Amino acid sequence: MENTFDAIVVGSGISGGWAAKELCEKGLKTLVLERGRNVEHLKDYPTAMKNPWEFEHRGSMTKAFIDQNPLITKAAGFGEDTAHFFIKDADHPYVQKKPFDWIRGYQVGGKSLIWGRACQRWSDYEFKAPARYGYGIEWPIDYNDISPWYTHVEKFIGVCGNKDGIEAMPDGDFLPPFDLNCVEQHMQQTLKEHFPGRHLVQGRWAQLSKPNQIHLEQGRGQCQCRNLCMRGCPYGGYFSSVTSTLPWAEKTGNLTVRPFSVVHSVIYDDDTGKASGVKVIDTNTMEEHIYNAKVIFLNASALNSTLVLMNSKSERFPNGLGNDNDLLGRYVAFHLYRGWAGGTIDGFEDKYFYGKNPTECIIANYRNLKERDTDFVGGYTIFTGAYRNRAGEVPENEPQIGADFKEKLTKPGPWQMYMYMQGETIPKATNRITLSKTETDQWGIPLIETDVDYDDNDEKMIQDFLTESRKMMSKMGARDIYAHDNKQSPGLDIHEMGGARMGNDPKTSMLNEHNQVHGCKNVFVTDGACMTSTGNQSPSILYMALTARAANFAAEQVKQGKL
Repeated sequence: MENTFDAIVVGSGISGGWAAKELCEKGLKTLVLERGRNVEHLKDYPTAMKNPWEFEHRGSMTKAFIDQNPLITKAAGFGEDTAHFFIKDADHPYVQKKPFDWIRGYQVGGKSLIWGRACQRWSDYEFKAPARYGYGIEWPIDYNDISPWYTHVEKFIGVCGNKDGIEAMPDGDFLPPFDLNCVEQHMQQTLKEHFPGRHLVQGRWAQLSKPNQIHLEQGRGQCQCRNLCMRGCPYGGYFSSVTSTLPWAEKTGNLTVRPFSVVHSVIYDDDTGKASGVKVIDTNTMEEHIYNAKVIFLNASALNSTLVLMNSKSERFPNGLGNDNDLLGRYVAFHLYRGWAGGTIDGFEDKYFYGKNPTECIIANYRNLKERDTDFVGGYTIFTGAYRNRAGEVPENEPQIGADFKEKLTKPGPWQMYMYMQGETIPKATNRITLSKTETDQWGIPLIETDVDYDDNDEKMIQDFLTESRKMMSKMGARDIYAHDNKQSPGLDIHEMGGARMGNDPKTSMLNEHNQVHGCKNVFVTDGACMTSTGNQSPSILYMALTARAANFAAEQVKQGKL
């Protein structure tokens, strides 16, 4: 009986933490399984309060480390101060049939400790566009179904932002936004005057600009504008499952967290037609354990949750749990981050800004909304902003020492502006992951093989962004404008989605409108694997909303004896 629970949650990150919170609050004894080490708030943030000069290499990694870890060192935010929350390349290999940079953080809290924290809501356009324009199947839910769950999540985690009334990016339940600086205000006004339908808004971020009582009850405090979030925040100023959902679940007395636990597979019971539990391998002892539950939530991240389903083979499901249609592992998609632009702007040299704003401005998607207006499908969000270099102009040929050098360092440089895209991509059956037939990891689990690539639609979208960003920055008065395609591999966006998508028809999807596996209703998938399409907004808050919705449904089904 000690291995029997009401619910099992695989993964402790952004969506896993929400599954645990909701299930525990509903009275279900819940086991959270995490393949990585334990991380506790405050205790396990070794670099949180360090000054730059206290790092041996001033925040950089050695050439030897980079040579040994060419993948993970590409990740946004990776450095000497955050490396403790990322895995090393050699510890968790996978097979790349085509280049795919898979960024992972294996610990209690997962990538919620190192995420970007952007929290835009999808609009109904994103739910309807794939079926409307023929590049995907119909979502089994729409904005009205998920809107109250967005609110539920926003109130608890704390999302700052302004109510801007933009149809393409609906307003939420926001804390006060962080201020735009003087150049960002100029950028916003220029768009209003010269680009009707394009809106620059303050960042909608999981950041406590002004905590409410619910956040204080979580033990969290106001963001100090240090912008050192990925080190782990001792103030709890940004949302992570370590600071918020997991401690909240623990207070119910219904939570058990087991780190160092790799989930091998979900166990299917032919007699009941349900999953009975999961098989786990202890990463330290290599011992196998079986844990049983009425409900299982897969929240191990898109590719890992798909891996677990594919490795869950039985007489009923010889090709993976629920995989009656050969769709499991297919329709893997991601966000398009290849377009970047920037420039210098004159005329604001008498102004500066206070603090380190942990958010970025957003230009909401303006493409293919009410009607298709481009030669590509989908749209793109633009993240943007303006800043001044802390040091003034120091010619490279001058000595980097002495009083004159120090004096120049005290004077801020010119204002810079930047834009980068986050584009929707088309989920395709050919973009997929499979299990290796020959290679396994150190626990005997088959390695993932990735076969994911860009397409012509992506190339057209990139060119549109590069053209339009130049136009916008030119109107804003920028000089020395650059706009380029960085050609990065898929995956480096850290927004992998799909593999076990939602849909109305079991013939064309893996999950129903409640995120249940069509062929095994007590298994739920609510992380990125469930995504039917990618939208253009950052997906994490949608994962949280889908998870809260599904967990409440599951708890009610258990209460009624249906699961």
